[in-house]
Amino acid sequence: MSTDGTAPDPRESAAKAPFLLSTWSFGQRANEAAWPALAAGGSAMEAVEAVSVFCEDDPEIDSVGYGGLPDRDGEMSLDGCIMASPQQCGSVCALRRHRHPVTIARLVMEHTPHIMLAGSGADEFADAHGQPVEELLSPRAREAWLKWKAEHPDQARGIRPFDRDRGGQLFAAGSNDEARWKDKHDTIGVLAIDERGKLAGACSTSGMPWKVPGRVGDSPIIGHGLYVDPDGGAAVATGTGELVMAICGSFLAVEMMRGGGMPRDAIMEVLNRIARRDDLASEHQLAIIALRPDGHWASGALRPGFRLAASDAGGHQLLEPEMVLFPES
Repeated sequence: MSTDGTAPDPRESAAKAPFLLSTWSFGQRANEAAWPALAAGGSAMEAVEAVSVFCEDDPEIDSVGYGGLPDRDGEMSLDGCIMASPQQCGSVCALRRHRHPVTIARLVMEHTPHIMLAGSGADEFADAHGQPVEELLSPRAREAWLKWKAEHPDQARGIRPFDRDRGGQLFAAGSNDEARWKDKHDTIGVLAIDERGKLAGACSTSGMPWKVPGRVGDSPIIGHGLYVDPDGGAAVATGTGELVMAICGSFLAVEMMRGGGMPRDAIMEVLNRIARRDDLASEHQLAIIALRPDGHWASGALRPGFRLAASDAGGHQLLEPEMVLFPES
């Protein structure tokens, strides 16, 4: 503890393994659920899957799994991936009948020669591997869609996520202010390093709310929403997927670290490349967390409204990002 009685900022020195880092404030309670197994010697791969599954099952989280908001037509589709190295990665997108894309992505990694399965083929693969068929659209999400449909019948633009509390409602929670609500996406992204020094990462999402049916963002695409390399580090992105996809954002961050850069420098390179776009809009948000194999890590975002959770032997902390490129009032 620091002299004022608060926990010290874990970014003041390299994290000591085991260590968990997750996007958004709801990541804190997911970390808390996954931490005991990781602390007892569990693998980073198991930990990132456990964090993802926790969020996918929580109906209060409106950007992931069962609580996620549907597409323009009120239909749900889920995407996700998991990775420990370029040789160990798996991905699924456009799941319609199964709630846990990260678990299914891991099955793809372990039981096929492929990296990504999509759509009905991914659902059929999940069936063949004993994954339960589950309802994907929660009552709350359906109500939100009906309200949106009535008020915005022609709207197809994204909305920016804003993290107000640990409840998990990034798109409209805790505010009746429509001006803020419409200006505000998202994923659970998680990185871990276990006591053996092994890195892993995972990413899971229900995608952009009210998206055009068939849209797939960065989250399930290796090198875009997530990239992990034992020699360089790990990075995961959250926010407007199209921004990340245009520059292979997580791969870029890891390559910067592979070249000797600190995580902070890697994140700033990604944010600055995106900031140079001439079509950046108010609803666009991007946040990144990055972790080197030596335990150094950082976080950053384009705009305010992003928070992250860090967990180590000292406990679980909810933090603001180190860098916000456009600190709006």
